[in-house]
Amino acid sequence: MMDDRDRQRNRVYAWEEQFVAPRDASSIKLEQAQGMIDAIWADMGFRFPPKVERLPRQARSTVADASRLSIRLAGSSPSWCLLHELAHAMSSTLDGRSDGHGPTFMGLYAQLLVRYLRVPLDTLLESLDAARVEADMQAMPVFIDDQPMGRTTARSSASAVSDSQRRHK
Repeated sequence: MMDDRDRQRNRVYAWEEQFVAPRDASSIKLEQAQGMIDAIWADMGFRFPPKVERLPRQARSTVADASRLSIRLAGSSPSWCLLHELAHAMSSTLDGRSDGHGPTFMGLYAQLLVRYLRVPLDTLLESLDAARVEADMQAMPVFIDDQPMGRTTARSSASAVSDSQRRHK
């Protein structure tokens, strides 16, 4: 039985294959991933980024996974996959609670795609709607009480979105 919060997981994966993957064919080696994660985390105004670990060899169907404290990747991963896993780290708590692929995760992931892959917001929102993927475009990392001081976050890149688009369904 699928957890209710992850009810849209299959739609998210299908949307990624159709919309995200064709926009970014680049990959990142495991050895370079920590530097990218650290840079993005700092750019977002956060401290204490998750640590990169190698995905276990026996992981056959899992491409990557993440928690608040770690991101596990294969020897080489699609660059957009790193953003996907960063969104999981941002939507997970230290005690392991997570939004799965729910609206909070998707809102954070969408913000990262707009900011770092330069996906036009209107195009992204249209694609989410077509795929029936729900995203909270006002989502903030679950470990943040207030906006970081003196930094622009990915949330700011979506701040021009009208109120009717803020909660995208």
